[in-house]
Amino acid sequence: MAHNTRQRILEACSICIARDGVRGMRVQDVCKQAGISTGLVYYHFTDRDGLLAAALEYVNVDSVGRRGEPAGGGVGSRARLRDLLVAEIQDDESVRAKSIVWNEIRAIAVFEPPLAGHLASSTAAWQSHVAELVKGHTGAESKQCREMALLLTALVEGISGRWLSGQLDTAAARAALERGLDAIVPRES
Repeated sequence: MAHNTRQRILEACSICIARDGVRGMRVQDVCKQAGISTGLVYYHFTDRDGLLAAALEYVNVDSVGRRGEPAGGGVGSRARLRDLLVAEIQDDESVRAKSIVWNEIRAIAVFEPPLAGHLASSTAAWQSHVAELVKGHTGAESKQCREMALLLTALVEGISGRWLSGQLDTAAARAALERGLDAIVPRES
């Protein structure tokens, strides 16, 4: 029951952030969206910063969970890497909403140091996963794989921001990610 309540609160928080932004997100609005009392939010998350940090983690876990197997049935590291990156940009409202949450928290972390630490941890975990896939494909040394992972994750974040703001449509954003992947991690190692 507590897990279900926590999930409902996190989903409601994501919806509120996607609709109103981080600065516009009010705990009362999250409660209304989730159909729960304010006390339950504070019971599960202590404060607003705790709720935002948990929302960031929720978005990351959900993002990893929806990726599944690589398209085309391939199971190689390069195929998983490609799917990991382009899965961040889809014509799916849930994916778009969670991308907004990530970008909102990334932007606001500049002004809210407690969130910056949570963001750094989430980003480091994502980059580490990308680096493992790069290493599996290229066999390069760890330092080089970490550098490639930094470039790839920064590329996704930048293109995602342009996609969310309407500067790129979904097809153009995904194509740009694929071209970037090809430039940073060639198909043949």
